[in-house]
Amino acid sequence: MSPTALALVVTAAFLHATWNFLAKRIDTSEGGGPQLVFLYALLTVVLYTPLALFFLIGSHAHWPNALGWTVIATSAILHYGYTLVLQRGYRVGDLSVVYPLARGTGPLLSSLGAIVLLGERPGWLALAGIGLVVMGVLFIAGGERLFRRGTLHAGAGWGVLTGGFIAAYTLADAYAIRTLLLAPLVYYYLENVLRVALSAPMACSRPARMAMLWQANWRKIMLISLISPMSYFLILTALKFAPVSHVAPAREMSMMIAALLGVRLLGEGEMHRRVGGAVLIALGVVALTLG
Repeated sequence: MSPTALALVVTAAFLHATWNFLAKRIDTSEGGGPQLVFLYALLTVVLYTPLALFFLIGSHAHWPNALGWTVIATSAILHYGYTLVLQRGYRVGDLSVVYPLARGTGPLLSSLGAIVLLGERPGWLALAGIGLVVMGVLFIAGGERLFRRGTLHAGAGWGVLTGGFIAAYTLADAYAIRTLLLAPLVYYYLENVLRVALSAPMACSRPARMAMLWQANWRKIMLISLISPMSYFLILTALKFAPVSHVAPAREMSMMIAALLGVRLLGEGEMHRRVGGAVLIALGVVALTLG
């Protein structure tokens, strides 16, 4: 993976960890659900419209053709399904189980899909890096404690299913950026426009809840609407310089950052396990960079 792609992925990881922290605080206080998805997708469209228009009018970015719109619509459906499945997992299982499993299985499945469907051929060092990243994420999630009395922990199945959605939209987005040559910002902006339309019926069915959510958390929602697109714009741009099988696992540095912040700033326990998992992720990213 080139230094440019690595710099983009590292910056995106910090932004991803930040906006997920904000979203978690909202869910803890007032509850997010489809209302939160709708609000930050709508604000993303509003805030990034001038920049999207600049790319379409003032640069060489082109309007998507029929195939491009098909991929955009597919990605919007997959992203929306991802949010619904993830929230369902949070309702039945622990955050510390569902989120790491989703972020661990997502890059693994993305890498396998890139090898099978996109014809990528990572070297042995890159394959070892993929394995280290996945092991590190699962280690942070609790390792063998994900299993209780021989059965999966509640929510683990939803975490793996969420990882499947992550892998699916990652491959769709990589195809749009690498094969169809769509501009990352324009592509993700249009995908958010469709996501607003998808989430509007369910979100607007409870207007009082949405109004309360906005009044109590509008600052956090504004920050999410600014930071979350930036994070994914950087990942989409990195896909122009590096294969999916390298970028997708390297994204999970956000788990390493979140684990270290939890230990150092929030006083969370089990420091050795969390730091050990973070070291595995860091070694995996080094292997991906060299491989």
